[in-house]
Amino acid sequence: MKPLLILVFSIFFSYNGYSQVAHKLKKTPDPAKKLMTVEASCGECNFGLDGKDCDLAVRYDGNAYYVDGLNIQEYGHPHNPNGFCVAVRKAEVQGEVINGRFKATYFKLLDVAPNQPADKKNKEQKH
Repeated sequence: MKPLLILVFSIFFSYNGYSQVAHKLKKTPDPAKKLMTVEASCGECNFGLDGKDCDLAVRYDGNAYYVDGLNIQEYGHPHNPNGFCVAVRKAEVQGEVINGRFKATYFKLLDVAPNQPADKKNKEQKH
């Protein structure tokens, strides 16, 4: 009985912790804050950031930052034709850079224009 109780509490607290991360992003932008249009892509594959795995990053003002507050796979598989590991996409964001990471409070991936793929990375770049 004790192992079952521990398992139930572990699942509950794990779920509760992950749900708090998801709730930080707002569904609409805050009118009191600046709305920025940035490039969004995989930090390792397209922006030259150090890392061990494919992670979402944004680039603006010539600097790239990993994004906290959402996962790279929330917008589809990263290796699809317009996925973040293959293409650089445009996004509208709100948030701030803290300790070298972009803390997103709002993130909206913009549509790719019909008949126009997202900007492709250099094909010779290795994953």
